[in-house]
Amino acid sequence: MKQTTGSKTSETPSKLIDGRIKELDDWRGETLARMRKLILQTDPEVVEEWKWRGVPVWERHGIICTGETYKNVVKFTFAKGASLSDPAGLFNSSLDGNVRRAIDIHDGEEIDAAAFKDLVRAAIALNASKPKRR
Repeated sequence: MKQTTGSKTSETPSKLIDGRIKELDDWRGETLARMRKLILQTDPEVVEEWKWRGVPVWERHGIICTGETYKNVVKFTFAKGASLSDPAGLFNSSLDGNVRRAIDIHDGEEIDAAAFKDLVRAAIALNASKPKRR
């Protein structure tokens, strides 16, 4: 896994994400850690970032998804989710927009790991297929 600095602190984005998981110390931290592991297993070239004042972000050829934690949900927002095929129906939030799609995970919910990895792979492929903007 490659890392870049997404913060002005001396900590890497990966360390900052580790810290977020530890500070949550509940189902949200466990969920964030489980889904993060799936993202990183999908492609060893995924880069972890820490953006927008504390949002974990995973990138490869552009943003794949973000992982935000709220009181009652852990939300994985796919930057170009509206353009991705989702045969397993994982997207359950932000369905009205033209660009993003999200997966809201509540306490006790399990997400199909293979289907989630398929979405990550599809997001990476879509990012790689589009020329970078300058």
